[in-house]
Amino acid sequence: MNFDADLNACAALVERADPLRFRGAMAAPVAARRLLFPLYAFNIEVARAPCVTQEPMIAEMRLQWWRDVCEEIAEGRSVRHHEVATPLSGVISRDDARLLDELVAARRWDIYKDAFEDVPHFERYINQTAGHLTWIAARNLGDADEAIVRSAAFATGIAAWLLAIPELEAKGRVPLLDGTAQGVRDLAKNALARLKAARAGRRKVSAKAGAALLHVGQAEGTLRAAMKDPSAVGAGTLPDPVRADGLRLAYRAFTGRW
Repeated sequence: MNFDADLNACAALVERADPLRFRGAMAAPVAARRLLFPLYAFNIEVARAPCVTQEPMIAEMRLQWWRDVCEEIAEGRSVRHHEVATPLSGVISRDDARLLDELVAARRWDIYKDAFEDVPHFERYINQTAGHLTWIAARNLGDADEAIVRSAAFATGIAAWLLAIPELEAKGRVPLLDGTAQGVRDLAKNALARLKAARAGRRKVSAKAGAALLHVGQAEGTLRAAMKDPSAVGAGTLPDPVRADGLRLAYRAFTGRW
């Protein structure tokens, strides 16, 4: 399957900025990549929008640009030409665009230095970012149970969050509601339990939809490492998930046992 310039640009962006999802996409059927690369590239653009400036107003404007893209897709209007927005508009539905708008709105938390209000606020952030992204990918590829997909995505989102703690703290953020060793251990344990529950219901996710979940397997190693040594989270010494995952991705792709 040939990719045009925009799709190639999306793939290159994902390869540079999100190697875990890039590996998952490359292990998926070629046809699935036409959806996964623009979707993941969108996520990267939105995630980094608040990080490229120290001016909240400019960050808000950058996020609003992507909300406008989502609105154009959701309303069936002509979508502005952009190497990510253009291919994205061709592979997602209006309902998908509305979920992506919620994802962008959730990222407003990244602009400011306020802590999360409580556990529901934090979990809603993870669900609207990692959860929405993974659910859109899965449901566009095949039949899938939403609760199962979102549980798997939650585990992946927490693993990624733990890996990002040193960078977030360096920027003056308060990324954890409970940054004690026990608090970190409990967070990782809860995420691992959700991953285990999702895997127990794997039969409710079709093989085609499972291609959107190939990257979630790497979360287990990160979560177990955080449980074993919570201090590694703040110190930034958790194992590199790409290197630690090694050939396990090939096994998951071959068996479908994400």
